Amino acid sequence: MTTEATAEQAQQALLEEFEMFDNWMDRYQYIIDMGKQLPPFPEEWKTPERKIQGCQSNVWIHHRREGDALHFDAVSDAAIVSGLIAVLMRIYNDRPPAEIRSTSPHFMQDLGLDKHLSPTRSNGLHAMLAKIYEVAESEAA
Repeated sequence: MTTEATAEQAQQALLEEFEMFDNWMDRYQYIIDMGKQLPPFPEEWKTPERKIQGCQSNVWIHHRREGDALHFDAVSDAAIVSGLIAVLMRIYNDRPPAEIRSTSPHFMQDLGLDKHLSPTRSNGLHAMLAKIYEVAESEAA
């Protein structure tokens, strides 16, 4: 459930939480722990149409419109990727399409994810983010 009023505030809160950790092993563990808290993802949603292309591990994302906002559910078979999903959900879930589209993902650079993720994990993160933006674009039209 989204607690921060805006996607930008969610990014700022996330950055503040990560300041508690002195090293990347602790940050990775925190990301993994976030992923363990994702809501259940029904097996019937694991369809080829919902599978994200460009991820090394399996990732599925499902969305639906709830009033003015977009609600996303997603899952991965990899612990670190589930955590990255949780980070994206924290920022972009349950937001209006226009807000999703206008919120730059600066958290990736601010947290150093671009430097500390393997190239394949980084590509997967970008693929998931691209899907979220694509859905927001289509739902805004």
